Order: sequence, then C-alpha cells, then structure tokens
Amino acid sequence: MSHDCGVIICDFLITDMPSSAAKRTAEYQKKRAEEEPDFPRKNKRVKPPDHPLTASEWKSLKLTTPNPDRFDVRMMSSMLADGTDINVAKSLLAYVAMDTGTLSYELLLRYLTLCVGSGHHSEVFDMYDIMRSRFRTLDTGASSLFIKGFSRTERWKEALTILENIKRAITPSPRNYGDTIAGAVLHGDGDTAWALYAELMEKGLIPNQETWQALFQCGLSHQGHEDGLQSILLHMRDNQIYPEETLAKDIKAWFESLPEQKWIGSWSTVDPRGVCRSCQAELESIQLSREEYAQLKDRVMGDVIQGRDVFNKTTPEELESFKNFVKRKPAFDVVIDGLNVANIGIKGNQSQTLLEVVSELERQGLVILVLGRKHMQRPSRSWDRHDMSLVQQKAHCFFTDNISEDDPFLLYATLHSGNHCNFVSRDLMRDHKACLPDGATRRLFFKWQRGHQLVLSSYTPGKRVRFQRILSYDTIVQTHGGSWHIPYDENGAERCTYEVPQKWLCLTKAK
Repeated sequence: MSHDCGVIICDFLITDMPSSAAKRTAEYQKKRAEEEPDFPRKNKRVKPPDHPLTASEWKSLKLTTPNPDRFDVRMMSSMLADGTDINVAKSLLAYVAMDTGTLSYELLLRYLTLCVGSGHHSEVFDMYDIMRSRFRTLDTGASSLFIKGFSRTERWKEALTILENIKRAITPSPRNYGDTIAGAVLHGDGDTAWALYAELMEKGLIPNQETWQALFQCGLSHQGHEDGLQSILLHMRDNQIYPEETLAKDIKAWFESLPEQKWIGSWSTVDPRGVCRSCQAELESIQLSREEYAQLKDRVMGDVIQGRDVFNKTTPEELESFKNFVKRKPAFDVVIDGLNVANIGIKGNQSQTLLEVVSELERQGLVILVLGRKHMQRPSRSWDRHDMSLVQQKAHCFFTDNISEDDPFLLYATLHSGNHCNFVSRDLMRDHKACLPDGATRRLFFKWQRGHQLVLSSYTPGKRVRFQRILSYDTIVQTHGGSWHIPYDENGAERCTYEVPQKWLCLTKAK
C-alpha cells in the first residue's frame, strides 16, 4: 500500500496478529461475516468524509454518530456505496487497527470490495497476503473478489489457482469462470479461455453476456475457435437468449473479420410479414407444424399435466372434473388466466378488469374459457357480484379450489382445443419448461408459447382493452447457411420479460 496509513495497517496485521487469541477472534469474525453477508445495511447509513481523517478525527466522528455500534463496518459500507477515495478507507482501517487492536473479517471484506471495484491492484495484492496470513481459508466472497482483482493484472494466472481452491469446496459461479476467462483473453491466452468455457458449460452453468463478449473479442485477435463462437449463437437460439447491444457489436465485428468469408453486417428491423428489411430474407414462422404440435401436446399432457408434481398444484379429482368439463364444451379460441389478468388493474377492481378483458374478446366473436379460483365467486370489494355474473354470461368458466394453481388447467385447455387456441396470461411458465424431458421439447414449448400467448399491451379502466400483437415470425437467433439473423436488446432500452426485441443484427455473405 502506497499511503502511510496502508503501511501502518500492513505492518500491524503481519507483525502483531499471530497470537492464538487473535487467530480465534479473526476466525469468529470471519464466520460472522459469512453468516451475515448482506451489506450495505439499510437504515444505518453513515455519510463518509471526503478526505482522510486522523485517528482522533475518526474517534470524534464515531462518538457523534447516533448509533456507534459497528461504526467501522457501516462506514466502510457507505464508502462502497459512494465510491469513496481509497485513501479515506485506509485512514479508517488505520484508526480501527490502533483503536481496537484488530480488523474484523467483515471490515476487510468490504475494503477488499472497494479496492477491486476501483481497480487498486497493488492494494488487492496486499489484501491477498494479509487475509491468507490471518485466515486458514477464504470464504467464496473473498475468493471471488480476488479472482476478479487478479484477472485484470499481470498476476492473472493466480486467479486460476484461486478458482481451483473454490472447486475443492463448491462449484464456482458463472461469474468466477467469467472473470478468469476475461483474464485469459486480456492476456492473450485464448486456449485457456476456451478450456475454462468448456468446463463452465460441462457443469451446466449459465454464462453471462460479458463472458461471451470476451470470447468474441478473443476471436477478433486470434483466428480459430470459429465452431466455438457459432456454438454460442446456437446456445442463444436454443435458450431464447438475446444478446445485449454491446455483445451484438462484437459479434458483428467478429463475422466481418473472418478472412475470405466476406460477411456483411447491418442493423435491421423486420416487417410485419416476417421479412428482414436489410436483406429481404423471410424469417422462420412462429407457428408449429402439425407434427410439432402433436409432439408438444403429447409431451405436455404426459410430463406436465399428468407429471409427478402436478398434484402439488391440484388434486386428481379436481383435474379429472376439469377434463370432463372441457370434453363437454366446444373447442375454445382463447383461455384466460382469470386471477393473473384481473390483477393487472387497480387493486380493488379485479372483477371490472376481468370483465373488460372478457368483453373485448367476446366482441371479436371468440369462444372463451375463464379459469379462476372459487373465492372469485364470493362477493367482495375486489369481486363484484354483477361483474362476475356478466363474465359467466360472456364466457365459459371453471373455478378451482383456492389452493390450486391455474397453469396445468390453462395448458390442458389450450392444447386440447387445438393449434388455433391462444391464452391470456403474464406468466412465463418457466416451471413447466423444467418438467419437460429434453431440450428439443422445451424449445417447442417456448416457440408455442411465443406464438399463442396474448399479453395486454395497455389497460386503462373504462377504455378499450388492447392486446400486444402476436408476431408471425419467430424471435430467436436464426441461421440459414449464408446468413444469420440475431435479435438483440438495445443499450438502455427497457423490455418486459414477455416482450421480444425489435432490433436485429443481419449478417449475410457478400455474393
């Protein structure tokens, strides 16, 4: 540490803390820090000074604080939140070391976070030596910080050693792998970066976008690994992942850098017919083929509706009663998750919201099923008797027990009615994806969902209900030999989880 306070701290920790009592205290404090990881703590905010303080100044500030308990930890947390100058933090450590005779694990961890976040590499190295000398092992929080800190420096290979140490206890996080991959790329070791990425994928971890960005940047500076980079794009396709704009720019740059392949990248949009406005190619249809629909219906009926965990959400008797109900009714055009839809409006007016949604669909001449809970039939402030009577006049209704979940019923009714039937819900149904047995079926499920889920684009009580238009084309990464079309999220653009990007990266080979 370059600052005088830092020298005092280092000397104090390394020379004055080998005693067994100090070791026991340090281990206790480390355990407490691991058990209470949430920081900064709310409602205990203390404003850090804007310059380093002397020990007497820190003592005076502590005494004037309304709640001096854990003053040092709370102050360091505030420094983290404010991005305070490192020298101010060092002066606090120097005061605490002289005042109490020790520095707690919690305090050191926060100081380390500040060092890593502000790029003070020499301080990170010092903290590594200090914490390794004081504690038998480092917790995953400290290890993760050291991996991030070391990966950015000429000592980046030490991050690999720390990663190996984490592996002895637990599976490292995607962030741990991502930081070491970024370190390898930064220092020109593409083979190590790709070996780490393969390991990450083998463990079933989900890479973050910064990791993919590092690998595409690696591809820009080192030829090879073309198959690996294209496999990232296929992974995005299979899992309906959209790259952020910064990653999309690196993908574009990598394609255009490939020697002799003459890729041309352009930023594009897609017209309502599903045609790319840049290259005029027609994108994949969102509709499932007859064979795909039959396969999906069979799988969902078997693995979700009649799966092992479905009766955690209903009872065999209730599900059988619902199946008989559906058999007696005509095929539905739209199935509404009544409770889910009703809760998008103003609290206390749920029945009015549901009635207005049902009324709009009835105006379109559709055969409607509303799935609800039995409590919705009991008059209350939220569920007006007259509103619910009109709902039951305009739509077929089935009310489940209040402890049941609606999803199995919604899926059954929609799929049973045929490929034309849509459903209205804001639910993403991610739990049901996990029940499906293989990746191909999960991809079919989400494709079906994107092509059949009606979402309210706007709702104002008393005004006409409007639904977001279901696109005719699929919004996933697509390739057809001589082209790639990649939907991406614009920087700063906000998009609800059920919405899809509007901007595309179009990549074609020059003829």
